[in-house]
Amino acid sequence: MIIGLSNEEVRMVTEQEMLDRLARGEKITSREEMTDDYYEQLLNLMLQQADSELAGGLGYGPWIEKAPTIDEKLAVASIVKDEIRHAKAMYKLLEKLGVDIEAHIAKHDYNFRLENGQQDIGADRVKDDTRVNIFYYPIESWSDFIMFNFCMDRGAGHQLEDVLECSYAPWAKEIELIFKEELTHVGHGNFWVKKLAADPATHDEAQAALDKWYVRTMNIFGRPNTRRNAMYRKYGLKKRDNDEVRRAFKAEIDPLIEAAGLKVPAWSAPSETEVAAVR
Repeated sequence: MIIGLSNEEVRMVTEQEMLDRLARGEKITSREEMTDDYYEQLLNLMLQQADSELAGGLGYGPWIEKAPTIDEKLAVASIVKDEIRHAKAMYKLLEKLGVDIEAHIAKHDYNFRLENGQQDIGADRVKDDTRVNIFYYPIESWSDFIMFNFCMDRGAGHQLEDVLECSYAPWAKEIELIFKEELTHVGHGNFWVKKLAADPATHDEAQAALDKWYVRTMNIFGRPNTRRNAMYRKYGLKKRDNDEVRRAFKAEIDPLIEAAGLKVPAWSAPSETEVAAVR
């Protein structure tokens, strides 16, 4: 847990006072209006987004040079700029909540990627930063880059939809702009998936890349019915269970995959044993 302001520095509200405010549709705007539990859950979600935005921008960066045309170099550069700006905006919000951002960033290696050929890690983490674990995988080809863009940016958009209505007002306000920019990234992925799938020379490569990144994106939403997700919903930080968000993502992306002439990859939900282990 990251320590922010101490109890001596703020008058802490009670759990019931805060929940009563949320039930009336009021928003939280400052640390003083939060319980310690709310604060901890909020930081966990916001740090996850901030670290993911930064890791995503750094992962996309090398593809400015590797993009196939000058127009694409500009398009990728624009996406990288957006992702780093999103990270900066999130870290700024976290700093206002008492997080030492420079110290947090300094202790993590956001360029870390799993070695080539390593098995998928499912929903697990391999480092102690809070980025979504899809950012641990290397992007190894232009088709990889496009399918990451096509799947992950769309998946992130589905996750951000909940934040648009979240109970912490400063975060919800910032997400309005971030969400609009993510939609432009999704449009870029849509265009290129159709292009790669339609070309016989790149169709099979596109399918192979989709097979990887589709499954990895399905795993970013987490396991269903977890205690932590229930806490997020209790505090108005999320409105849907992980599996509801995943199903919404799948309902959108599967028809797009088929319309492009590709096959929807197989994906298996976590077993009841795996789900029970994290409840």
